[in-house]
Amino acid sequence: MPKHLGLRHIALFCQDISASCDFYTKILNMEVEWQPDSENIYLTSGADNLALHQAKETKGKGQVLDHLGFIVETPQDVQSWHDFMTKQGISPLSPVKAHRDGAHSFYCEDPDGNSIQIIYHPPISHKI
Repeated sequence: MPKHLGLRHIALFCQDISASCDFYTKILNMEVEWQPDSENIYLTSGADNLALHQAKETKGKGQVLDHLGFIVETPQDVQSWHDFMTKQGISPLSPVKAHRDGAHSFYCEDPDGNSIQIIYHPPISHKI
């Protein structure tokens, strides 16, 4: 089986690409990597790529996304992010939770209602 480097790219359709770009850059501290036109913006935090595409009318049911996860280094960082989001006027969807596997996380939403998880996950958090 060929090897891969893990999940490093996600593409989202956005109702308001400018509001989504502001959320991911101003709140989650991502940087614009490339913006080829007004309907496409590519962001990065240095080891990944998040593509934002202006939504167009679609036929059918569309895609279903559960959540996006942003990894942090420590359980304390999860609480810091929870506090930061609250101060920015973003209402977390859940309190910080300690999971049975040692992970810690909480959820919030981006401007399009995509669920964002801030998570400390022991097997990969130390590899940041």
